[in-house]
Amino acid sequence: MQTIYAALLLHSAGKKVDEAGVKKVLEAAGEKPEPAQVKALVSSLEGVDIDEAIKGAAIAAAPAAAPAAGEAAEEKKEEEKKPEEDKKKAEEAAAGLSSLFG
Repeated sequence: MQTIYAALLLHSAGKKVDEAGVKKVLEAAGEKPEPAQVKALVSSLEGVDIDEAIKGAAIAAAPAAAPAAGEAAEEKKEEEKKPEEDKKKAEEAAAGLSSLFG
């Protein structure tokens, strides 16, 4: 997870997301970089528009998740009482995440 954070930090700073940069960020944070994880992350981000991926993730996280079909009736009643509260929490979480990326 730290490798992803390091890549996002580099991206938000306008730096190129490469193995050396990710390793430096992790080392500066006091983490020991795992070379295989760093290499896998950098190669998986090749050709990916990170800004578009972040926007897509923020949009997907905003709607409240549908309840599972096998839930008990009590849980459904409890959910019905708080849909506005859950929606507000989801919006606040999305707003908080978006503030991390610009």
